Amino acid sequence: HAPQYPNAGKGLDMGLLEWLTTFTTFPTEVKFKDLDFAAHAYKRVVSRVLRNGTTTACYYATIDTDATVLLCDIINELGQRALVGKVNMNQNSPDYYVEGSVDESVSETRRYIETIQKKAYDNITPVITPRFAVSCCETLMKKLGDLAAEYNIPVQTHICETKPEVEYVAQLYPDSKNYATVYDKAGLLTDKTILAHCIYLTKEEIDLITERGSSVSHCPNSNLSLRSGLLDVQNLLKHGIQVGLGTDVSGGYHPSIIDAIRVAVHVSNAHAITSTNGYTPLSMRDAFKLATLGGAQALSIDKKVGNFEVGKEFDALIINLDIENTHVDVFEEDTLDDCLDKFLYTGDDRNIEAIYVAGRKILDFGLKQTST
Repeated sequence: HAPQYPNAGKGLDMGLLEWLTTFTTFPTEVKFKDLDFAAHAYKRVVSRVLRNGTTTACYYATIDTDATVLLCDIINELGQRALVGKVNMNQNSPDYYVEGSVDESVSETRRYIETIQKKAYDNITPVITPRFAVSCCETLMKKLGDLAAEYNIPVQTHICETKPEVEYVAQLYPDSKNYATVYDKAGLLTDKTILAHCIYLTKEEIDLITERGSSVSHCPNSNLSLRSGLLDVQNLLKHGIQVGLGTDVSGGYHPSIIDAIRVAVHVSNAHAITSTNGYTPLSMRDAFKLATLGGAQALSIDKKVGNFEVGKEFDALIINLDIENTHVDVFEEDTLDDCLDKFLYTGDDRNIEAIYVAGRKILDFGLKQTST
């Protein structure tokens, strides 16, 4: 959540629904209607996410169309690859931060999509972004599903993040069998849909998501920080669901995908500790794959990026483990595999010497922009 970055590390003693409404999130997001504020904040978050090694990000913006377009402009200027969505929310939201009607929400979303398409940025894709089923009525969700089909673009939203949220959705939509069915009825479960969290999916929901070809963004730091729960990634992978990693800033307090890798392993280890049936946790290599090829598969861009297969675009980090004053110490007996493990467990942005997106060096050590 790009507009939540100013709150990273704040308010995490609360649960999700309280955290959204009473302390930090919505009061901060509404500030982005001021384009000067938005420009200042968005430049900082995109720079920070890039500096921590994320070559491709899937961003939620705010309900404000012009500020979301500005975010895309900044991402393009800094050279990141991104999917970006103008958020939709027309119910169960604060009076000061809500769209006035279904028609307004849909027309502004259409304006956003067409504006970005006219700009024809090489590496930015607009995304349909209903915040979650609590904040969007059935009519709005159905019309957003229609827009996704009309423009053939991805969808992103949240699902089954906390138990109270799941219970609330059941009260709001009693005619739907479960949370996933709410989205499916609206045409929002497609093979280009990215579902954040997914902690409390039922077996029926997992089967439906598998059938539709939708993917999952696992946000382990956020899930622990807000005490939402522990996602069983291995179960989703067993069912053939594509899974990538997310930071979910500012529910997750850290902007680094490296942190997401580590915490994903810790969450999986917790499942192994409490399991009684020989559970096999994610290895560090498994989590590394979720952050690279797995993320590309989840975003349906794996034919273009995700690994170093010949013919794909060169998205890469140049890592230096010999930089002084970092947490990584390499010894003579360490193999290349050992060095990768050491970086993933103990390295940070100081070890990232350069970042490439689509073959272009966009950052070098010290955050200087360059071009090749």
